[in-house]
Amino acid sequence: MPNGSRPRSLPRQLLALATGNWLARGYLAVFALSLLVMFLFPESGFAMSFLLLTAPLSFMAMVLPFGPGTEGGWAVEAGALAFWAVWLLLCAFVNAVVLGALLERSANAASPGLREPLQRVSAPAEQEGTDTARPASPRSHRTRALLAPAVDNWLARGYLAVVAVSLGFFLVAAYLLPDPGFAAIWPLMTTAPLSIVALLVTPSAEWSSSLAWLSPLLFSAGAALSGLFNAVLLGRFARALRPREARPAA
Repeated sequence: MPNGSRPRSLPRQLLALATGNWLARGYLAVFALSLLVMFLFPESGFAMSFLLLTAPLSFMAMVLPFGPGTEGGWAVEAGALAFWAVWLLLCAFVNAVVLGALLERSANAASPGLREPLQRVSAPAEQEGTDTARPASPRSHRTRALLAPAVDNWLARGYLAVVAVSLGFFLVAAYLLPDPGFAAIWPLMTTAPLSIVALLVTPSAEWSSSLAWLSPLLFSAGAALSGLFNAVLLGRFARALRPREARPAA
């Protein structure tokens, strides 16, 4: 078997997705720039932008036992800071891999579509007069194809389950508990970074007291859409990792 037909190992495949196209490389460049801004301008409003760029995984560092601010000897503090730095780089790498898989999957899906006009041109002439086999709703087919990666693999379905649990806990805490506390942090972290936009546009009690009861529902809807978008990205990533069938030699 030729060397070119051998499947690449998983680490090499992930590295190729994270650095093999302009979208993933551009994301890594922006992330590196955000780290430079953090060191050069720590008091600016963009000093913590690296956390948004590495969301949602970077938000999980809030519940980890180690990180910046850990008290102890110099060995404990240095180890906690090193752990947090490695975790941050891992979050950036995962996001770059997902973006690279998204772009690669889109490029691979576009090439088979180019053959469709050729097939229509080569159709028999007698079928041109009876054009009754058109799809009833092509928009629905496109929507299903767009959302299919969110439900056709275990990675995306598992993520949607986590999102559903976090949203359910938030809604129960918001409407049934006397003090919901910080229950919104769980759907905010699991569906970041777009959930931050949903939080910013959700009306609060300070804006309008009459819409205070509606705020949890609006935020939940925005977080659900954000989670669906993330699930599509994860599904495309899972599809890109599937082993491709070897083509027979000519």
